[in-house]
Formats: sequence, structure tokens, C-alpha cells
Amino acid sequence: MTHLVDLSHQIVAGMTTYPGLPGPVVEDHLSFEDSHRTYAPGTEFRIGRVSMVANTGTYLDTPAHRYRDGSDLADLELAKVADLDGVVIDAVQREVGPEALEGVDVAGRAVLIRTGWDRHWRTERYGSDEHPYLSEAAAKALVAAGAVLVGIDSVNIDDISPAADGARPAHSALLAAGIPVVEHLCLLDRLPTAGFRFFAVPVKVRGLGTFPVRAFAVVGD
Repeated sequence: MTHLVDLSHQIVAGMTTYPGLPGPVVEDHLSFEDSHRTYAPGTEFRIGRVSMVANTGTYLDTPAHRYRDGSDLADLELAKVADLDGVVIDAVQREVGPEALEGVDVAGRAVLIRTGWDRHWRTERYGSDEHPYLSEAAAKALVAAGAVLVGIDSVNIDDISPAADGARPAHSALLAAGIPVVEHLCLLDRLPTAGFRFFAVPVKVRGLGTFPVRAFAVVGD
């Protein structure tokens, strides 16, 4: 027997995902009432419209998010984002270094960094300088060890504090290696350390480097 664990935040009109980015606008393109002019009596349809930046909610980064010549959403292979063997790395410090990976086989797997920071979602603290992140050395270790995807339940996989230099080394190392990054995951506490399959599939849009996903895991009982 297996069960599904939803690891994605809801997208709600006006919400803040990342400090400084606008919240989504969710509205009708065609309302039920307006559709009455087109369809037979008793038949109605609604067509919605969402206006948002691509970095909204739980989303996936492709190399095109960081590199001008990088592959984008339309190039993304399903084998990199669907039905992946998953492993959880528990963060015990704000900076998750390579020591957290010691003794863990990450080759060919989705590596999810469990920090518990999702408990601050939609609060001022969530986007604060205190958030956990992956160090450059850890990102390079994941690349060298053959990780297929890396995710985190924090506001950014890199340090975004004023003390950081803005180089975004974790993004740079992972995306240069073609490893997708999933940020703003949630409920990783519901996953075992291993023994689950991970999915985080975005829509297939040419010209975009990031997009929301419905991330989830299939866990065996």
C-alpha cells in the first residue's frame, strides 16, 4: 500500500512568496454569468485567468533561470522531475554544509533538504535573513555525487542575507550541472528519510526558466 503526500503550498491571490516580488492576481476571464450569452439555458462555464511572476508558490528552477543559454521549461526532461527515488537530508544548522551529506547515497535521487522553515510560510520571518540555505560546498558535493534534483522547504536555496555577496553559489553550481532546484517545499516532516518517490512537474513553456509545480511524494506504508 502507498499514500500521497502533498508538498506544495497553495497559491492564493495577493500572497507573498519571495520578498519584493508581486503577489498573483486570480480573476475571471469569463464568468459563469457572462457565459450565459454564449451557451444554452442551464449551461454555463467559467474560464479563469492568473497573472503572476513565475517564482510563485512552490516552484522549480531550470538552468535558464540562472544562465542565458541554459535549458528552459520546454527542454526539461520528465526523467529529472517525475518518479524520482527520494532522500531527505535533515538540516541541523542554518548553513547546510557537505557534512550533512556524509554517508548518504544521493546518486540518481531527488535530494530534499528538510529545514522546517515552511512553518513560517506567509509570515515576515519566512523571507528574513535567518532562513536556512545550502552552502556552495554542499551544492558542489551534490553535483559530484550525481544528485538528479535538489529541493528545500525554505525561501531560497542560497543565502539571501546582506552578508551574502549575491553570487548565489548553490543555484549556480546546481543549475550549471543541469540539476533542477525546487524551492518553497512544505510538509517534508511527513516524509521518511528514504523510501519514497518524488514528483515536481511544471508546465512545458518555451522561454521560461521557472514555474510553480504541484510537488508530491508517493510513500510506501
